[in-house]
Amino acid sequence: MSNTPNADANRETRSTRDHLNTDMMQWVSALVALIGLYVVASPFIFEATDTATWNDTLVGTGIFVLAGYNFVRLSRDRLASVGIASLTVLLGLWLVVAPAVIEMGSNELATGTAVSGLAVAVLSAYNAYANSRADAPEQTRTRA
Repeated sequence: MSNTPNADANRETRSTRDHLNTDMMQWVSALVALIGLYVVASPFIFEATDTATWNDTLVGTGIFVLAGYNFVRLSRDRLASVGIASLTVLLGLWLVVAPAVIEMGSNELATGTAVSGLAVAVLSAYNAYANSRADAPEQTRTRA
């Protein structure tokens, strides 16, 4: 009895499972970056305290920069950084908790901050998970 057919099937399943659609992940990173820009702009759109303005501006800028970095990596046919995506998850989770810790100034800002943080956390967690399980894209292996 030969185990070759099973080994070939396992290799095929593994390569299919580990293949990452970098174009889709690029869109995920771009969406997270845009949400970061919304978080930066939201204290200037809604009534906000000084603390909420600083919080949303700094955290939103961090999210924009980190997600933008992963977007650039993916546009160059490289995998996104799992560490950067994980840090973005933490910033998103902070935005979820921030309205309970910081006086935001308005309910609209508090709700927008929490919902934005949840979206950032979920999308960045997916980005980190997918990139941690993926093989390097085909184009990367052929370049020197």
